[in-house]
Amino acid sequence: MLKFAPILLAIVYALAMYKFSAWRTKSELDQKSSELVDPGLKQLTDRMAASLELPRIKVHLYEIEPVNGLAAPDGRIFLTRGFYQKYRDGEVTCEELASVIAHELGHVALGHSRRRMIDFSGQNAIRAALAMVLGRILPGLGVYIANFLTTLLAARLSRNDEYEADAYASALLVKSGIGTEPQKSLFRKLETLTGMRGAGTPVWMMSHPKTKDRIAAIEKLEARWSEVAET
Repeated sequence: MLKFAPILLAIVYALAMYKFSAWRTKSELDQKSSELVDPGLKQLTDRMAASLELPRIKVHLYEIEPVNGLAAPDGRIFLTRGFYQKYRDGEVTCEELASVIAHELGHVALGHSRRRMIDFSGQNAIRAALAMVLGRILPGLGVYIANFLTTLLAARLSRNDEYEADAYASALLVKSGIGTEPQKSLFRKLETLTGMRGAGTPVWMMSHPKTKDRIAAIEKLEARWSEVAET
């Protein structure tokens, strides 16, 4: 029984972390966000809502400066103040901002938001268990190897989610009459907008796919849709 103690402890730890992370995330978002009211953006979200047969799409403004969009585990969609300000300053178009909302809707519809919270806790459990086991075999190195392996796993899962949410957003934007050009043009701007440079980072270590790969995946979808439309 003792040999399974690290795994059992890791599972208990994962459950505790999941509960705590979910509570902390909801508390943070509740305190620092409010409904986003923007007439121009609402026109586009109303078109997407009609395509999804929803009465409306409610978007929240998260009062932090980093440029980002996110989908909470409870299904709420958020744009950060920093991202919205880029739109107000003319650096991002209304259609580009709508593509971010479509992307986050994809995360919600595909169950990524809730699963990511569970995955995060599970990865912590795996990291803890591996660190305990490998630490006995490779003292001093086990914890670093455990961290490296779980980081690779998390990055791969995250990239898959991003591709899936991109595909969902592309389909929704096309169905709503907005099209995918704003989605692709925003990807080309993202590194500048966020101040992040990923050119030298290996793909397998990144949580998001590279810009050119995301655009290529969308264009592949468009080509497939064109073939279907012609038949």
